[in-house]
Parts: sequence; structure tokens; C-alpha cells
Amino acid sequence: QVQLVESGGGLVQGGGSLRLSCAASGRTFSSYVVGWFRQAPGKEREFVASISGGASRTYYADSVEGRFTISRDNAGNTVYLQMNSLKPDDTAVYYCAARRAARSTYDYWGQGTQVTVSS
Repeated sequence: QVQLVESGGGLVQGGGSLRLSCAASGRTFSSYVVGWFRQAPGKEREFVASISGGASRTYYADSVEGRFTISRDNAGNTVYLQMNSLKPDDTAVYYCAARRAARSTYDYWGQGTQVTVSS
């Protein structure tokens, strides 16, 4: 069982930066793939980025490639999403999620953190 808590959201001007954190419980956190997803008002939830358990593989949505960086600190049971050059289109509730490497679906989700980018 993994419990996830996101933090770090807020209001930022376009072009600015934020760093989101996803704190996880559980002693086997390093065995989980962790992803960040977001959902804007009136839109479906979409994939943003993911990182493998050992942090050797990362994946990004085309819309954030080159602006966002996902990383993890397994000793601290935390995954980060550094977001730079933010745009108003990045406004959404951001969720972190975790899954075992062998599974294709994310089984554990956080409550989300709001990111609002003003123009």
C-alpha cells in the first residue's frame, strides 16, 4: 500500500517556475513507477511525466518536454516535478500516482495540488 501527498502548487505568473513534491509512505517506494498527471477544468486528465523506480528512465508529454523535469529521492520517499517556463495552459490540478513496474495502470493516487498560471 502506498499513500501519496502532493504539495507545492500555487499561483505563478507566466514564465515562472514551481516545484511540486509528492511524498510517499511505504518501505518499498523505490520499486514503484511514479507519474505526474494533470486535469484542467472541463478537460480529461492527461499524463505529464513519469519516472522509473531507480530513476533511470523518465518520460514526458510533448507539451512539457524541455520545460518540466521529474526526479526522485528514494531515501526521502519523494518525487519532484520541477516546472519552468510555465504557461497559462499549464493551469490544472496536478496529481501524482504510483504503480508497480509490472503493472500498466496506476493504482495509487494523491489528492492533487492546484497550479494556476496567470498571463
